[in-house]
Amino acid sequence: MAIKYFPEPFRIKSVEPLRMLTRAEREQKIKEANYNLFYLKGEDCYIDLLTDSGTNAMSQEQWAGVMKGDEAYAGASSYYKLVEAGRDIFNYEYIQPVHQGRAGEKVLFPLFLSKGKVAISNMFFDTTRAHVELAGARAIDCVIEDAKDPAKRVKFKGNMDVAKLEALIKEHGAENVGLVVMTVTNNSAGGQPVSIKNIRESAAVCKKYHIPFHIDAARYAENAFFIKRDEEEFKNTSIKDIIRETFKYAETFTMSAKKDAIVNMGGLIGVKDGNSDLVLKIKANCISFEGFFTYGGLAGRDLEALAIGLYEGIDESYLQYRNGQMEYLASRLDDAGIAYQAPIGGHGAFIDAKAMFPNIPYYEFPGQVLAIELYKEAGIRTCDIGSYMLGNDPDTKKQLKADFEFTRLAIPRRVYTQAHIDIMADALIEIKQNAHKITSGYKITWEPPILRHFQAHLEPVKK
Repeated sequence: MAIKYFPEPFRIKSVEPLRMLTRAEREQKIKEANYNLFYLKGEDCYIDLLTDSGTNAMSQEQWAGVMKGDEAYAGASSYYKLVEAGRDIFNYEYIQPVHQGRAGEKVLFPLFLSKGKVAISNMFFDTTRAHVELAGARAIDCVIEDAKDPAKRVKFKGNMDVAKLEALIKEHGAENVGLVVMTVTNNSAGGQPVSIKNIRESAAVCKKYHIPFHIDAARYAENAFFIKRDEEEFKNTSIKDIIRETFKYAETFTMSAKKDAIVNMGGLIGVKDGNSDLVLKIKANCISFEGFFTYGGLAGRDLEALAIGLYEGIDESYLQYRNGQMEYLASRLDDAGIAYQAPIGGHGAFIDAKAMFPNIPYYEFPGQVLAIELYKEAGIRTCDIGSYMLGNDPDTKKQLKADFEFTRLAIPRRVYTQAHIDIMADALIEIKQNAHKITSGYKITWEPPILRHFQAHLEPVKK
């Protein structure tokens, strides 16, 4: 039986009309989009769960901040407001704005990574993996084995496998490991959280071998919520203090602020030691790639909204509601026997498409199959987090087999209501009931050399 829906800690002040196309129209639209949901027009999607990045609803305080944004090219007051907020929450001396998370990676990663180097993570998301490879290095995933069993319900499934981390360092040589990246929450593993205990242990291994320890911080607040809920040591600790404890074990972080800071555009780089030579190199790269370092590719209005959003994203009543939405959806999936990465993650439901379509092989992309079926069924746009997204081996160019074949329903923050959540669940239930009728997947007819899932063309496999 579905649990009670957690009430929104806000009321709706402005609305955006939605339009539901007919089934025939949706089938034609996805065909015209080469069966790639990124090519669909936003107006043709009734519920858009492609990503929770930049698709959130800003508050009245943030919109008021937009009007107050200082558009000075250098040294804007909005920049200093953002720096003050970043220093307060993360306790890092240097805060560098950038236009989004992957921009931060482009600025920072080449300072640690180059050809012949490797980077190790509890799990790289696709864009982070791409920036490792663009720097000439190779990315290695090191998530705990429990995460690879979607049905296994254990806490902190996003954790680093610490023993494996040390073994990988010894195998490749510490001098060849340019960076260890802790992703919080662990997106590719299903939005699963990472414990403080695991962060401490991973950081200790890095310190032992003199390897920089870095945090990919896109969902720092949601991770802190899970720590407060599930890690006994921190059950009476404030979210802000949990965040400070999380970040004190790393030397640097990058963040897409388009997630937990609840803005439509923005990102951050943080450096614990504000006097290090690394800061000068970051400023130089930022000026080349993003613009002067006091605006980092953002308008003053964006800096202002981000400074406000950093605090709104750590509000405990908001985080309870946010997690409550996920728990409600999970309870409906449980009632229907629909498999997903369990327990439910922080920013969406990662449906086990391999379990939904057991006879579709990984190279026909079951995660993409389910994403397309959801659009056909109810106008819901989602995305594959599986072999289709993982892509090809950068050296052999052969298709890689992902540990998971997920379809991710990424829920934007403060956007959808209980009725929308019910439509998501109802659509999945309908597809599950007819899953036996779908016996083949899709093949790629064209793809770019990197980050293919954004642009690739597909067509149905005919058997």
